[in-house]
Amino acid sequence: MNELKQIYREKVVPSMMEKFEYKSVMQVPKVEKIIINMGVGDAVQNSKLLDSAVEELTLVAGQKPVVTRAKKSIAGFRLREGMPIGAKVTLRGERMYDFLQKLIRVALPRVRDFRGISSKAFDGRGNYTLGIKEQLIFPEIDYDKVSKVRGMDIAIVTTSNTDEEAHELLLQLGMPFQK
Repeated sequence: MNELKQIYREKVVPSMMEKFEYKSVMQVPKVEKIIINMGVGDAVQNSKLLDSAVEELTLVAGQKPVVTRAKKSIAGFRLREGMPIGAKVTLRGERMYDFLQKLIRVALPRVRDFRGISSKAFDGRGNYTLGIKEQLIFPEIDYDKVSKVRGMDIAIVTTSNTDEEAHELLLQLGMPFQK
């Protein structure tokens, strides 16, 4: 069993029940899924770039991503409907906890000039979105094999109803928020 999942069951659930006065264990919010999205705008000119992005995302997430395609044609970007422009992967269950643990303990501390992540990136319904500027902070990615530094968006979807509950949940799981 994943270490983070154990921390959630043994420490987070009881303290959240006390703080928010839940009547049942089932009311305690939990992380539902994590969606990692990597937009590859350059894939319009060169489709090989998308393959390397898919490969890197597979290494980071531990499962194969889905290629996302353009919904509309935009002439200014030389973009036609249906062209592949990115990759995304949805993690649930064990893989999700493994990724979250890796993100909190290994990847985020490797960010240059890291002072914590913003507490303002909640959407109002208890979901948190985090943007990462470079994929090199993940230990699986070999620096020498990277053709281009790319960023990614990580959306953490929780079952909580308010931002306050979600913030408390992520804080207790060890998310390094700014003070």
